[in-house]
Amino acid sequence: MEVQWVGVEVPRLGPPHTAIGLIFSMLLGLWSVQALEMSVGKIPFLQAVNGSTVMLPCTYASCIGIEDLYFNWQFNDNGTMQKVCDSVIASETAVPHVNIYRERVEFVGKNHNNNVSILLWNITFEDGGQYTCFGRNPKEKGRNHSTIFTLIVVDELRVVDNTLTILIASAVGGGIAALMGFMLLKNFTLYVLAMLEEKNKECLVTSSGIDNTENGLSGSKADSKPTPKKK
Repeated sequence: MEVQWVGVEVPRLGPPHTAIGLIFSMLLGLWSVQALEMSVGKIPFLQAVNGSTVMLPCTYASCIGIEDLYFNWQFNDNGTMQKVCDSVIASETAVPHVNIYRERVEFVGKNHNNNVSILLWNITFEDGGQYTCFGRNPKEKGRNHSTIFTLIVVDELRVVDNTLTILIASAVGGGIAALMGFMLLKNFTLYVLAMLEEKNKECLVTSSGIDNTENGLSGSKADSKPTPKKK
């Protein structure tokens, strides 16, 4: 009988570029975590009355810090991006000199707490639209990021009628209070009934003992009298 030997192939390591690719991916992920981030807060829009003064918020963040961070604000005017202001921040503690390119604009961030917000004075309907806060950090190989804040300009702010909400909340609250009162009354009633039942049991035991004594039953005081002797 012919015996055939089955060879087991020894696994080979991948080509060198596979390890290099893995290392590059890890470095890229680490770099992404440290990347610059611009933020306008949790609510990226504001509704304001024509003629009022509003602040457009924006802050920056970087895990490895900044160096000559460039930032600007731009306004989207029907598809055309118009620069509102820009500046370079040398370090986290430096106060930037900001260039203003539009009227009624004031830089109020002062770089305190990484703040690069701006103020718009006496806004008009033409000021309504999307504003982009952009930043680029040379310390992160020129990594950049931007975020959008929307300004809505109206004639007057609408007053929201909360009557229905208040009525519903009152009804729900009243129902809960009534239910709690009913449960308390029920528990109190059950407690009183239990006490009365316990008292009735004690009365029945006492009455039974008295009846046994009066009737001269076994174990009563009548049985304890000695039998008179015959003369």
